[in-house]
Amino acid sequence: MLDCIVVGIGGFAGSVCRYLIGLIPVTGKSGFPVKTFLINIIGSFLIGLIAAAAAKNGSLNPRIILFLKVGICGGFTTFSSFALETGDLVKNGNVGIAVLYAVLSMVLGVAAVFGGEAVAGGM
Repeated sequence: MLDCIVVGIGGFAGSVCRYLIGLIPVTGKSGFPVKTFLINIIGSFLIGLIAAAAAKNGSLNPRIILFLKVGICGGFTTFSSFALETGDLVKNGNVGIAVLYAVLSMVLGVAAVFGGEAVAGGM
């Protein structure tokens, strides 16, 4: 039960951070969802960093890792919003932007995980 509370507190913090970033007035003429894109890349980097740090240092408290990975990163990243926005772009006839957004999000998200792991490896 304590693990659920730890994840819930982390999820709350991550979701509030995502919400606050959503308030930043960024709009582009192309319709590219910049804020969701950046949130997903940052979240991917952070989860890679945390996972690598946890793997490297076995003495870290498992609840802290749970709080950070599942709670904060899970609450912060926005895959469901990504999927919805991609679908909306396609529905609105912006297939090229949708494909660009999906490919960049996946490729850079995975690259950000590796980047986080690399930074953690140097710690």
